[in-house]
Amino acid sequence: MKELTDWFQQVLDTTIRLYFKQESEITSLLEVKSPLSPWWEQMTGMSGEQISFEEKVVIMLALMPHLYPQALDIFFVNNKNFDRPYTEFGGWKGLSHGGFLPTGETVAFMLAGENTDMRSSVVSLFEKEHWFYIRNILRLEGGGEGEPFLSGQLRASDELLSKVLHGKEYKPDYSTGFPAKRITTPLNWNDMVLDYQVAEQLEEINTWITGSETIMEEWGLKRILKPGYRTLFYGPPGTGKTLAATLLGKRNGMDVYRVDLSMIVSKYIGETEKNLARIFDMAENRRWILFFDEADALFGKRTSTQTSNDRHANQEVAYLLQRIEDFPGMVVLATNLRSNIDEAFSRRFQSIIYFPMPDEETRYELWEKMLPPNWLVNREECIRRMANYELAGGAMTNVIRSCALYLMAAKTNALNESVLVDAIRREQAKEGVRQ
Repeated sequence: MKELTDWFQQVLDTTIRLYFKQESEITSLLEVKSPLSPWWEQMTGMSGEQISFEEKVVIMLALMPHLYPQALDIFFVNNKNFDRPYTEFGGWKGLSHGGFLPTGETVAFMLAGENTDMRSSVVSLFEKEHWFYIRNILRLEGGGEGEPFLSGQLRASDELLSKVLHGKEYKPDYSTGFPAKRITTPLNWNDMVLDYQVAEQLEEINTWITGSETIMEEWGLKRILKPGYRTLFYGPPGTGKTLAATLLGKRNGMDVYRVDLSMIVSKYIGETEKNLARIFDMAENRRWILFFDEADALFGKRTSTQTSNDRHANQEVAYLLQRIEDFPGMVVLATNLRSNIDEAFSRRFQSIIYFPMPDEETRYELWEKMLPPNWLVNREECIRRMANYELAGGAMTNVIRSCALYLMAAKTNALNESVLVDAIRREQAKEGVRQ
């Protein structure tokens, strides 16, 4: 890293000398050769040979406040003619950071100088088509309304900073600014017990995840197919909807984020759209699965527009539909009742998967996988009898937890079948099932 910061300091020193026409052995900024380093590929996913000189300068300029902030102190020099900082240097002041923080104007000064024709090429570095934006490396943010585009703050992304400063992939934390939580599971794909038809439909989704690039690019179907994949999981609670989404991510090395709809939906006009925009903007170019649990809270049936509140609610739904359709990644919606979801959404889903209550054979397999092998003496016969009780997988985990607490209190690891049955009946009572 020191090799690259030394190179950037040489670039900056040369820029200042050439601009103020000071003595210099170098007559052009391009003469300052950038070192070949595997660092570029590690941080950006692109080799140093693919990254232009100008792009390397921008990346290092965005990182300098975090790596070597004093290197930018040269920009604090005042214009003696006006007794104020040089406008062309750009820059902004943070709340607690005392150093110089670069803007797009700083980039333009270093790469274009006084050549106004070259400013357009600087602007192109921050457009949505550029790989800086697509790979979420850096961007300009915080420009005020009506102010020049290049006055925006040059900010390295959290992903890039996490790689540079901590040497690991960035995982955003749940917060008011990012109302989604990453969900994981210690289970693997083979641990999931599903109806054959459900398993087959999930395999279809997995095929899309692994083969979408071939389908869209090599086969040229991006002309007629929208990017991304949208699916609806529905069925009774505890039937594996959340687990299926989590394991799809784990199987394909994708993070799964469950969106907290209670923090997304706001009674204030426009706030719900802003909250959703934060989620989709952050997920836009990442390998994430967005999981909307209890989706009918936001994706429910639209109402007739009798009041301004009705119109506002329908606008939220329309906005959400558009963002989902334009999202290039994977979106999973889950609900207990499909009838709660607006039928107009159906054509926007590539698949709709029903997770049924497990039948007796499936329940047997679930008990077999979940119950510790040393708990029961006549294990197979007992499990076969337990499979007669209608329970979803989620309810079974509650039963096992209850039994585990009983065994801890009794200071034994031998489970009596009557204790297991009692725990099952208590769980059924919670769900309103009469004995």
